[in-house]
Amino acid sequence: MSAPVITVDRVTKTFTNPSGEQLPVLSEVCLELRDGEIVALLGKSGSGKSTLLRIIAGLVRPSAGTARHGDDPITEPSAGTAMVFQTFALLPWLTVRQNVELGLRAQGVPVAEHDERVLRAIDMIGLDGFENAYPKELSGGMRQRVGFARALVVQPEVLLMDEPFSALDVLTAENLRGELIRLWAQAAFPTKTVLMVTHNIEEAVQLADRILVLDNNPGRIKGEIRVNLEHPRDTRGRHFLAVVDQAYRLLTDAGFDGDRRGISPTPTTLPLPAAGVDGIGGMLDLVAAMGGRADLPELAGGLRFELDDIMPLVDAAALLGLATAAGGDLELTLDGRDFAEADIDTAKRIFARAARSRAPLVAAIDHALESAKGHRIRDGFFLDLLRRGFTEDAARQQLRTAIDWGRYAELYEYDAGEHLLMRAPASV
Repeated sequence: MSAPVITVDRVTKTFTNPSGEQLPVLSEVCLELRDGEIVALLGKSGSGKSTLLRIIAGLVRPSAGTARHGDDPITEPSAGTAMVFQTFALLPWLTVRQNVELGLRAQGVPVAEHDERVLRAIDMIGLDGFENAYPKELSGGMRQRVGFARALVVQPEVLLMDEPFSALDVLTAENLRGELIRLWAQAAFPTKTVLMVTHNIEEAVQLADRILVLDNNPGRIKGEIRVNLEHPRDTRGRHFLAVVDQAYRLLTDAGFDGDRRGISPTPTTLPLPAAGVDGIGGMLDLVAAMGGRADLPELAGGLRFELDDIMPLVDAAALLGLATAAGGDLELTLDGRDFAEADIDTAKRIFARAARSRAPLVAAIDHALESAKGHRIRDGFFLDLLRRGFTEDAARQQLRTAIDWGRYAELYEYDAGEHLLMRAPASV
């Protein structure tokens, strides 16, 4: 077996929040990338997959552990890697040719070599005739082609891609994925090692030789799936769908296990999934109509949902005890069946009971309002506590979700103008 091109050895990354606490994003991550393979990093939002990619790119330094390119520690961006971003990252005042040329200028490539290499990259990626066009003249797909050409023109040993197709419409993304695979098969393709971040399971199975699934809170490698299918892959074939199902099983199995060790979950160890009550209820209604059990790949595919769309709803239903997710299937519990079949008042009572007993942040707010003077507390109190375990945006998302759930369950009310959480009259 050839020596690894990239080695990630027990990499841990923490960020410091405004209060000075360390927020773990990655924990003890180990992986290797070898010549001739496409590897996908697949995980839910918050699993740290983009942070890991940036560590490998030399854009972020790990808090512990090492990342190496060959035998050399990665401490800054190097000539051996290039990156394709989700948001195109083009300079609007430069033409296609000038945007593609940027990488060569940054690497100090002699000007005499620029024209030949730029035109070759533009031709390879299908941008002939657009050399002098500006980004505003191009469609989203064409702009992303410029991003690919800019990365490939430096002839990187390793190509890094951060959700490169997620900002595109479905047909454009499918077309570009197909073109990438065709280029990959050509001897003239300048790189033979690709690492991509994605939240799209089907995309990972379509492109990758190996899929590394990340768990979250903090991010760590949960498992690996080898995709032993020839390119191009039949996305409707039995073997392809079996790998998709395997990925869903790996993503949905296991969860917070602190209670098995006698540790009570807290708002930071068991955060609320970013899922609204309407979304949760709608999904449970669909599963109930399917007999109380649904295959997650089929459910997501039928709804045209991607991983980051469907999984927060699945996680929320599982956290509340309204469904179980295992083996790639979602099955309603007795409470979940009762919730899906109940009238609105009964459904609210079932949800309130579940949220109080199983959602730590909702329970914490409910408990605090019980003893607070006038049964009122400013939302800033909970935000300050949440910031100790989450980034600012994540803390606010946690509170928004808790407010949505508590309002629906009629546990408490919220005055957005006064930033006040208040005990619901029926609960006082």
